[in-house]
Amino acid sequence: MEITRDILTEEGFSVDEAGFYQSMEEHRIASGAGKAFGTMGTKNVENYQLVLQELVNAGKLGPQGVAYNPYDRYEVASPLLAILEDSQPVQQAQSGDNVELLLADTCFYLESGGQVADSGVITSDPPGRWEVAVDEVRRPAAGVIVHAGHVVFGTPKVGDDAIARVDRDRRRAIMRNHTATHLLHAELRKLLGEQVRQAGSLVAPDRLRFDFTYPMAVKQEQLEEIEARVNREIFAENDLTIQVKPLEQAVNEGAMALFGEKYGAEVRTIRIGEADDIVSYELCGGTHVHNTAEIGLFLITSESSVAAGIRRIEAVTGWQAYLFARDRLNTLQTAAQMLTAAPQEAPAKLQALQTQLEHLEKENTQLHSRLAQEAFNTALSKVQHVEGVPVLAAIIPSANAETLRSLADQFRQRYSSGVVVLASALEGKPLIIAAVTPDLINRGLKAGELVKRVAAVVGGGGGGKPDLAQAGGKDASKLAQALDQVPAYIRENLAA
Repeated sequence: MEITRDILTEEGFSVDEAGFYQSMEEHRIASGAGKAFGTMGTKNVENYQLVLQELVNAGKLGPQGVAYNPYDRYEVASPLLAILEDSQPVQQAQSGDNVELLLADTCFYLESGGQVADSGVITSDPPGRWEVAVDEVRRPAAGVIVHAGHVVFGTPKVGDDAIARVDRDRRRAIMRNHTATHLLHAELRKLLGEQVRQAGSLVAPDRLRFDFTYPMAVKQEQLEEIEARVNREIFAENDLTIQVKPLEQAVNEGAMALFGEKYGAEVRTIRIGEADDIVSYELCGGTHVHNTAEIGLFLITSESSVAAGIRRIEAVTGWQAYLFARDRLNTLQTAAQMLTAAPQEAPAKLQALQTQLEHLEKENTQLHSRLAQEAFNTALSKVQHVEGVPVLAAIIPSANAETLRSLADQFRQRYSSGVVVLASALEGKPLIIAAVTPDLINRGLKAGELVKRVAAVVGGGGGGKPDLAQAGGKDASKLAQALDQVPAYIRENLAA
């Protein structure tokens, strides 16, 4: 939708974004699935719906289906109500099988609002008889939540007592990143203005990504200020107040609702800070820390553009922030050691070396230019005449294309009628420049044709205009042999 909107805006059209999101929601409801539904077909949805109906009829599930509460718990005991393989119900599974397990209750978070799904394990109760590693959690049909993964060992059977355990460390890393995303959103709006609106996000265990509306790149000093402000709120040890309340009440209290999101009559609100000193207040169904101090550290790793008027900030928190900082410190320490300087002195030392390098490069360029000029002057004393035409075909060591063109111009300034072909080798690669004066062009000689013929000998090609052309090649050892083609070309193509 964002790309379509940008293209239409460039053509003077607008997009009914509210209508788009409404239609998308209607499609989601009609399909009986959320966005985790993916590419599964109608037949598969019907299979899940049939499993659900049988469990409801048997009294093993309530009318609303699987009980879902991913908040403030990492483990839940529940009977194993169904096992599915390739969306088909089976009574048991074997070690190595890819399966989907359906429990009466789950504490695993479903991917939603940019936050990725939980992973973990489901084991027999008591543990030891079988175990399933859960890689993904999804809702393939309304009321149905399945835990997808593979059987690590044992033989899980329908009716077994089970324990579902979320990967606690991974969940806590996700919680840190999600709460940090709210802080980032708040500080962006405070510093850059209320024109900043969330335009997408990713909350994963190893990083967070936040897309927002802003018409230009965020300056480095602004990014540093935003980063500092977020960390100040982290270190302030702000408590989070998480409540479910009527949508109208939450909005009237100032809770930020995301454009395009659909909310029910009751909403979950996340407030950071006290009621009289609110840092952030949003509607959100994700998992969060209880206190900002749990985030540890927040570091911005990049800022970039993702679409017209849409910027992206990526960041890390907690342990990943430590690893990021440690890596940068190691890099700085290594660079300082190579420079034989203290870390804090490294930038000045690098600047001094850069200045010195630029000076040496300038001197080197001037030296090569003088050497090329001397080689050219020597070659000028050996200009040959072919069919009465002055011809200079010479190798000029270590000259670049600009130098060769300049020398070719010198030849044409000295000879009002003539042909010049100059060659060099840069980093082992042949470089050839050919020039022909206007009177000889009228007599059938063309620099583009000439340079192609010469370059063919060194395994290359090129071309250009009749008066000036350039070519490259592969085998610089054959440059002298290649230049032997110049007289032959003139004899074959020069008209009287």
